[in-house]
Amino acid sequence: MHAHANLVEEVRELAARLGASEALARVARELFEELAEPFKGCRKVLCVQPHPDDCEYGAGATLADLADSGVEITYLTLTDGSKGTLDPSVEPRRLAEVRRREQERAAQVIGVSKLIWLDYPDGELPYSAEVRRRILEVIRGERPDVVMSPDPWLAYEAHPDHRHGGLLTLEAVMFSPLPLFDKGSQPHSVKVVVLYYTARPNYFHPVDRTFERKLEALKAHESQFAATWQTLELYLRVLAAAYGGQAGSTYAEAFRVLPTLLLHASALSELV
Repeated sequence: MHAHANLVEEVRELAARLGASEALARVARELFEELAEPFKGCRKVLCVQPHPDDCEYGAGATLADLADSGVEITYLTLTDGSKGTLDPSVEPRRLAEVRRREQERAAQVIGVSKLIWLDYPDGELPYSAEVRRRILEVIRGERPDVVMSPDPWLAYEAHPDHRHGGLLTLEAVMFSPLPLFDKGSQPHSVKVVVLYYTARPNYFHPVDRTFERKLEALKAHESQFAATWQTLELYLRVLAAAYGGQAGSTYAEAFRVLPTLLLHASALSELV
């Protein structure tokens, strides 16, 4: 009780000097060490992607670094990628097959241990309880320490698969420890979620050693990037260099880290 009283007084004094938001943010960073080290002690990561290529695009160098450290990496791909082309002559089923093979090659470059596919049609991932249940089943089956997904609150994100996929993943993470949701599987608590494709990063992972592997993995997605590779590579290098400058490295990837305790009814999720 005495410690609690001291913390309350500390927050009050900080808020008087810095404002309530900064005071609460500082206290949250002290309470949740995973904000500074989201992968500390991590043995298994589940990276959820709307389409084949998103995990590499958004977090490939970090995932390669984790794989090299002995972390088991699983990809959960929500859609089949069957409409990701500018060529009207391509048959969707054929494109889905091509993209699956490309993802398999890219995953080998990164060091991914397992690929799981839900195979919803590209562009038609429903925001539904059924999809959430299927993601929840994967989380409970794989039992990861960390779940990664796109940030569903990225401003101006126009692709519904990204918005729906990110939200449904976070909902599944929140429901996963609760035994009355989907009684047929064993509950599992995820410690932290790490959001890629974010404009509000609070964690920067140095990737000097594995950034070129990210690029190599992305090159495996020839159907998506071969025609525009020079521009894409420049964009990715500029982005990683900017994040690296903030992280004190040559290159870094940026993420929004949220302890799962902050995924429901907590103003702190906006402040950390």
